[in-house]
Amino acid sequence: MIASTPAPPYYAVIFTSLRSVGDNGYDQMSEKMMNMAQEQDGFLGIESVRQELGITISYWRDLQSIQKWRDNADHKFAREKGRKIWYKSFTTRIAKVERDYSFTGNNVE
Repeated sequence: MIASTPAPPYYAVIFTSLRSVGDNGYDQMSEKMMNMAQEQDGFLGIESVRQELGITISYWRDLQSIQKWRDNADHKFAREKGRKIWYKSFTTRIAKVERDYSFTGNNVE
């Protein structure tokens, strides 16, 4: 599902990852983190896809909201498990969204 975000500016946290083999509790923790993120002040939305390469983009009101989520104790714990068990590699990027636009298609046959 495409996240519904407010008019810019806002921020995007782009998390790109390559998973290790096996689940080892990953799916449960991923769901928990997605639910917890949505409860954080300043959270605006999230989009996530996973094939061989995983990409999750979360949208935030401001940099302070991102920092508070980064400092969350449960999120810190999940990041450490990710480094030790779940990921071969990952990159996190933070970008300011200054403009966005959308298209909603119709069913034309």
